[in-house]
Amino acid sequence: MHENTTPRPPAPNDIRLRKVLDDTLAAPHWPEGLVMRAFEHRDAQALHALLEEVFDDGADGPFDDWWPRIAGDAEFDPALCFLAIDGKGLLAGAALCWTSGFVKDLAVHPESRRQGLGEALMRHVFLTFRERGADRVDLKTNTVENTAAFRLYERLGMTPVAWEG
Repeated sequence: MHENTTPRPPAPNDIRLRKVLDDTLAAPHWPEGLVMRAFEHRDAQALHALLEEVFDDGADGPFDDWWPRIAGDAEFDPALCFLAIDGKGLLAGAALCWTSGFVKDLAVHPESRRQGLGEALMRHVFLTFRERGADRVDLKTNTVENTAAFRLYERLGMTPVAWEG
């Protein structure tokens, strides 16, 4: 494990969730007017801006610090960064995953919420990792600060697991 995937001591109400990738996975249903496409280097700035807007915690730092950390990470694979683009060509949501089967970030722009986009992105993540031979996908969330996301993950069949994995 390395800097970006080594779990820090969990904050209060943080939980690690897991989805077992079995034969019951459903295909994503993309909300009308939104399309999924693969990440390209030119998308890095827009992805960072989306993460900053959605998480609003400053944890990623400025783009000039964030992008080299992400792009240089041994678990970063551009093929595992999924972007949802709206009809104007703007980034409506994204799922940034590590090669280890860990969803680092799931972000949906506030104007694109409550349409099923987060669910579609997660279902796409599940299917992609199953196609790659993975048997599970994990993520970390906060059950108090991120209740809507936690409810989504529960609906998708994700269950709590120990921090040690």
